[in-house]
Amino acid sequence: MPRVLKSHSAISVSLCLVAACIAAACTAMLGIAAPAAAQAATPTASQSATAGAAGMTRDELVAFAKLEIAISLARDSAQFQLALARNKTPAMQQQLREKLSAQIAEIVQRAGTTQAEYDRKTFLVSTNADARKIFDGLVAQITGVPTPGQVIAPAATAAIKVPDGPVGLHIGHVVNGFGDTPSNQGLLPVALAEAKTAAQHATLAARTPTNLEMMKLHAGHIINAIDPTIVAAGPGLGYGAKKAAIGTGNHIELAAKAPGASPSAIMHASHVAMSAKNTVARCDQIIALAKQVQAATSASDAAALMSQLVSLTAQLTAGADANGDGKIGWQENEGGLQQAQEHVTLLLAGEGMKP
Repeated sequence: MPRVLKSHSAISVSLCLVAACIAAACTAMLGIAAPAAAQAATPTASQSATAGAAGMTRDELVAFAKLEIAISLARDSAQFQLALARNKTPAMQQQLREKLSAQIAEIVQRAGTTQAEYDRKTFLVSTNADARKIFDGLVAQITGVPTPGQVIAPAATAAIKVPDGPVGLHIGHVVNGFGDTPSNQGLLPVALAEAKTAAQHATLAARTPTNLEMMKLHAGHIINAIDPTIVAAGPGLGYGAKKAAIGTGNHIELAAKAPGASPSAIMHASHVAMSAKNTVARCDQIIALAKQVQAATSASDAAALMSQLVSLTAQLTAGADANGDGKIGWQENEGGLQQAQEHVTLLLAGEGMKP
């Protein structure tokens, strides 16, 4: 089904709803009677001892996890607004950052702590592996989101029906399976999975704008998901979004050039190829920015770069409204992996296939 594209006005309405929800979400997150948090707060003897050795009790870690989640909600909303094209002016960027600082100060105050104490606990959790492990587990329990950095094997799915002959062979490489990919998945699903990992770690890094080492760590994780030939170790699948996007573009073009390709297949294949090409270009930009983060000497410099990485890694999948017309197409500088997927679906539908 084609994706419904949001106009700028629709996005503005969504942002208002997000902003309205943040205060309620933060209040709930910082509340005492959250069932998930109550379960998370039941320590084992060994966990309590480990937490104590890290300079924080188990209860302190639970409270800190709730506080960090509440702050992350505010940061995520601000990062989204900072990434919008209409908010790229220096004045608007400064206004949004000041608004975020005020929100964070209010959240910290509501939690009954101080900025200095929050910074101290952030340092402890960031530098003590045992405390970090407990903290990540608490966040996973409270939010229901798996602990970041864990690669979960994709669930097996039925192969998508493709045309017979050379055209279908190459489309199959894109959507169903290819010889050198993890678990022999299709090139496009691998690209989407690696892009998701890169975006996740950009978001995680942006949540610690005062912690230079943590941002550098996640910058390496981003590069690993984009191109593991540069950074071999990390949370990605070991294939890389860039390689998978290049493969997607190459094989969809081979499908268009194969004997028997219909005019509809040729047209949609060109749209998929352009979206893949855009993705490769974004991958190169992301790698360059992540390397700058790794070379940064101040947290403020790294945080500014990370803000750009949050936007660019999101564009790997969603694409970008480069011409400001309120929608994202497949065209140069616009389409991303989502648009590539849409046009593969349209291609197959035109060939009488049901993806």
